Amino acid sequence: MFKRILVPTDGSAPARRAIKRAVQFAREQKARVIGFYVGPPWQLPVYSEYVPPEVMSPKEHAAAVKKTAARYLGAVKKAAAASGVRCKCAYVMGAHPYDEIVKAARRYRCDVSVIASHGRRGFSKLLLGSETTKVLAHSTVPVLVCR
Repeated sequence: MFKRILVPTDGSAPARRAIKRAVQFAREQKARVIGFYVGPPWQLPVYSEYVPPEVMSPKEHAAAVKKTAARYLGAVKKAAAASGVRCKCAYVMGAHPYDEIVKAARRYRCDVSVIASHGRRGFSKLLLGSETTKVLAHSTVPVLVCR
C-alpha cells in the first residue's frame, strides 16, 4: 500500500525514534524511506545600524547546513541500511520547515509522512507553535505522528 515514506528529521531524540519507526514500517510495507532535513535560510544579522564583524557568508552558511544535513540524514541512511530498506535523502533551506516538508511529500510522491512530535503543551506550544501541527494542517498525504 505504501511505497514512499517521507521521514523529516531535525536531529532530535524524538526524530531519531521516528526514524526507527519509519524504517520498521517501510520494511513491513516493502517501501522506501526518504529522509528529509530543512535547514535555516541565511540571514544577515543587523542590529539597528550595526552589523557584527564576524558574519557567516551565504556560502559558509550553505556549507554548514549541508554538514548538519549530512549528520542528521546519516541516521536515516544507517537505520535503513541496517534493516535492508531502500533510502534516499534530501535537504533544503527554508524559513518555514512545515511548508518545505509538505512540498517534499508532493515532490517525492510520498504516500505517507512519519514525523516526530516534541510533545509541547500549553503555553510553550502556543508561543513556539509546532511544525508537526502545521504539517498535519497542510499536508495532502497521511501523516503518522510519533510521540
